[in-house]
Amino acid sequence: MSKQSDKSHETLALAAGIAAFTTWGLVPIYWKLLKAVPATEILAHRFVWTSIFLIALLAWQRRWTEVKTNVRSRRARLYCLASGSMIAITWFLYIWAVIIGRVIETSLGYFMTPLMNVLLGAVFLRERLTRWQFVSVLLGTIGVLNLTFGYGHPPWVALSLCTTFGLYGLLRKKSGTAAIPGLFIETVLLVPLAIAYLVFLKTNGHLIFGPAHISLSILLMSAGIVTAVPQVWFGYAAQHLRLTTLGFLQYLAPTGTFFLGVFVYHEPFTRNHLITFAIIWIALAIFTGDAVMRWRSARTREAATSLVGSA
Repeated sequence: MSKQSDKSHETLALAAGIAAFTTWGLVPIYWKLLKAVPATEILAHRFVWTSIFLIALLAWQRRWTEVKTNVRSRRARLYCLASGSMIAITWFLYIWAVIIGRVIETSLGYFMTPLMNVLLGAVFLRERLTRWQFVSVLLGTIGVLNLTFGYGHPPWVALSLCTTFGLYGLLRKKSGTAAIPGLFIETVLLVPLAIAYLVFLKTNGHLIFGPAHISLSILLMSAGIVTAVPQVWFGYAAQHLRLTTLGFLQYLAPTGTFFLGVFVYHEPFTRNHLITFAIIWIALAIFTGDAVMRWRSARTREAATSLVGSA
């Protein structure tokens, strides 16, 4: 009975993971609908409405004790403030890039994120790179350099996104908070700034929110749902799926964004873009293959250890 239950949880978790990463891959469609609103105002609304949605979600899940425990920790508060600031930069860059028509470059940034995570782990956590991880990072660097020479300047959007999102992940790991409570603390800490900015816009007659912009207002209020719901799905998937499975699923998001940029929004996709993406994809294939092999080796060692222990 317990095996059937585990199987059911795994199936639901796989569906949740696919839903989360697919939603993140298609979310540029949502931001494009808001292109009449400045990216800074969208960001402020995103913090406000995400916080409100998370209040309702945490009340429904009865997780306020968990939130209070985290808030009492000075370390958690400081790290959540730092990670909140980093996700604010990431969100702003992503929304701004999508609105101005650089969707393809955002997908490149998120394809590069796993490689950046490895690099950040080596620099800040003193994690040793395996030979194949080093090869992957080297190939990623070559891909960026190719696009740099092709453009005449580095792909700043892609580099900024993978760096800020990588740093966000590092800070979240250090904070020790779970996905939903952590996101709530991050957003709540920055909500006063968001509200102050919206009040400033309202005072100066620049706020695009209210009865005069009813459709845009509804879309802006939906930012909380668009932000938090995929995070809930991801949290469930992370709880019940193997890390290797999650590792494969994470490529769904930038893949969806890539196809949107090329085939829906018809952004320029040059030969240099093709070469760079091909190099990055090869680097990710090597990186993922190495992760799978190391996971299998660890499983084999655990099985051998348990056999020796039971003998």
